[in-house]
Amino acid sequence: MSTAVWSTLDTPIGPFTAVVDEDGAVLTSGWTASVDELLPQVHLSLRPTELVAGDIGAVRDAVIRYHEGELSAVADVPVRQRSGEFLQHAWDVLRTVPPGAPVTYTEYAAKAGRPLAVRAAASACARNAAALFVPCHRVLRTDGTMGGFRWGVPAKRRLLDHESPVA
Repeated sequence: MSTAVWSTLDTPIGPFTAVVDEDGAVLTSGWTASVDELLPQVHLSLRPTELVAGDIGAVRDAVIRYHEGELSAVADVPVRQRSGEFLQHAWDVLRTVPPGAPVTYTEYAAKAGRPLAVRAAASACARNAAALFVPCHRVLRTDGTMGGFRWGVPAKRRLLDHESPVA
């Protein structure tokens, strides 16, 4: 039996909920107050059998520090996601995109080692369960427009504005 802890925090962008496993790794997170909205994103092999509301410790602290302006605070928070080899790699690569320096889907595909796999790169963003910690909001369309974001384009815009070097 695996147990995970979840908590919802108030952020300037709205309620942010994270589910954290026993080792302190984020399994899923996003701008919602509903843990039930997040759980389907967790790979079946990682989905906890027991879920309790409680203190998510270092994850909570990192989210607060990020929203207070310490943009790198979320970079070292462990994340646990599972999928195919390319998606696993693409999520790792996404964590190397620095705040304030968004990339296009084409650039992201190239960084992931598959420059022609733009759709696969977009799929990695769409299937990312650990929003903020795996910063899919830092990927834009080739023309620089927002594109989609599971938590809404207004949230994506606010995140990018928060991370902007001129903010």
